[in-house]
Order: sequence, then structure tokens, then C-alpha cells
Amino acid sequence: MMNKEIYLAGGCFWGLEAYFSRIPGVLSTSVGYANGPNPEVSYEEVCHGSGHAEAVQVRYSSSEISLEILLKQFFKIIDPFSINRQGNDRGIQYRTGIYYTDTADAEVARRVISAVENAHHRKVAVELAPLKNYCPAEEYHQQYLDKNPGGYCHISFDSLSELNQEPARDRAGSATPYTKPSDSELKARLTEMQYRVTQLNATEPPFSGKYWNSNERGLYVDIATGEPLFLSEHKFDSPCGWASFAKPVQPTSVLELEDLSFGMRRTEVRSRVGNSHLGHVFPDGPRELGGQRYCINSAALRFIPYDKLDEEGYAEFKACFGNND
Repeated sequence: MMNKEIYLAGGCFWGLEAYFSRIPGVLSTSVGYANGPNPEVSYEEVCHGSGHAEAVQVRYSSSEISLEILLKQFFKIIDPFSINRQGNDRGIQYRTGIYYTDTADAEVARRVISAVENAHHRKVAVELAPLKNYCPAEEYHQQYLDKNPGGYCHISFDSLSELNQEPARDRAGSATPYTKPSDSELKARLTEMQYRVTQLNATEPPFSGKYWNSNERGLYVDIATGEPLFLSEHKFDSPCGWASFAKPVQPTSVLELEDLSFGMRRTEVRSRVGNSHLGHVFPDGPRELGGQRYCINSAALRFIPYDKLDEEGYAEFKACFGNND
């Protein structure tokens, strides 16, 4: 796996960072100030016209997602023809830009830009340049919308559902029909807590979740897509206050990504098809169960009792339970 990075400027960096953090294959994101005259700068100086652009550092696995796809998504959420303005924000710090550290990435960016210009029959105002400098923004700006779910965001997340994700696979390796609904559909269908957890990376309070101490026999699926995630057979009691599992129902059911938010180094767990934030995995589980603890928000899950698996369309998973009927 080859890890790469690209720096993107597209108006207020809060929404841009939140958007790219939700794309499968993106390993981590941070916000900062790019390509200004000085390598060090403060937010106050940027707001007073220092010449820097509010930008997002996107680190990604090139074996999981290409730069071309990332840039195509970028152009879906910005106005590429606006100069020093995105949404309600105006000023040189809100200009659009693509800043690269690998010269080979410039040609990829040029191809994507050319396609946009040809489609609209006009030149874009997006700056394409090598990264000259990048000063990380103050800590309160990092993962801002995760910390403040109701915070200002000029970006729509609807286009995330348009990503061509690999379909989920059943135990026989066949494609299954799980797909992620649009952001507007999710907002209409999920509760506020379910949406905040799965789409905005929030965490429900400990001991508050519906399943944290449940021992009922059955299957836990992604609340957003219905994709099978965990079995009650792998669930164990934990004093942490969240539902705890020794492993997912299939290794390919979840994605495990590096999470550097809140000044910590953790491993985030997301669903593969829906890209829902589920929780984190820690190496402090019961040794006899493999030593892993998948610490999962109940708000990210829907529980299907064992005796309802046939009715709900999950009959094949009955074979995963011991002492089958």
C-alpha cells in the first residue's frame, strides 16, 4: 500500500475536511494554511489577508482510491469559477487550489481540470501549484465539524453517495445489494444521534446506547445500509459503556483507518459499503477471543434478532451461530 498526500483549498476548510474524511481510502485529514509568503502564520493573520489559502491535507492510500477520483469529488463540491469566494465566504484565504508534493500528480490534476473546462466551455479559477508551505491550523479548527456537528458548513455531502465503491460480498463471495442512501435521505431516515455518529463521526455518551449491555442473540447491521457487521456470538461484556465485539462478522465488512483526532492515535472503524463511522478498535479485548475490542456506537447499528433473520433477508447468517435451530 502506498500512502500519498494532496492539499486542497476550497473555501472554509471545516466542511472540506469533513467531506474528505468520509471517503473510503482516505487515511487522515488535517486543516491548515497553504502557499502563503511565510511558513508560519496564525488564523488571525490569515483573516487579515496574509495571502495563505485555507487548505486541507488529505492523506490517502493510492491502492484504495486514486487521486483522479479524489479530485473529481473535489470539483463536485466547489465553485471552480469563483475567485476568492466559496459559499458565503469571501477573501483571498477562500480561493480554490490544488497543491501537490509529487510532480507526477500535477498531470493528473491537469487532466481533471481540462475535463471540467471542456464540460463548461470556460477556464476554471482553481490554482494548480506545488506546495510551497503548509502551516497546520490551530487545534480548535482540526475536525471542527466532528467537535461541533451544528457548525457552519457550505458543502453538501450528497455527492459522497456517487462514489463507485466496491460492492459488499456475502459469505460465498457474491455481490450483495447494500448501497448507501444520499445524505438527504439519511437525514430524513436517521435520528439526530444516528446521523451525527455515522455521518459526522460523533460519539454517543457511554452507557447510553441501546445495545451496550444487550446479550440477545442476533445480527448487528449498519443502520445506514443494512450491511451485516457484527454477531452477538462475538459480543462480550465490557465496562467501557459501549457495545464491544471481538471481531466483525467478516473481515471485509469494516474498514480500519488511522485516526489522529483529538490529539490521540487510534484506529477508527467504518463500515465498508456505507462508510459509516462505527467506533474504534483497541487491543485490550479478552485474550481468549483474540485480544481485540471493537468499541461500537449503538447509534450506528440496527439489531436483527436471530428468529427474524429469515424474515429480514439474512438467512445465510444463521450458519454463523452455534447450536443452530
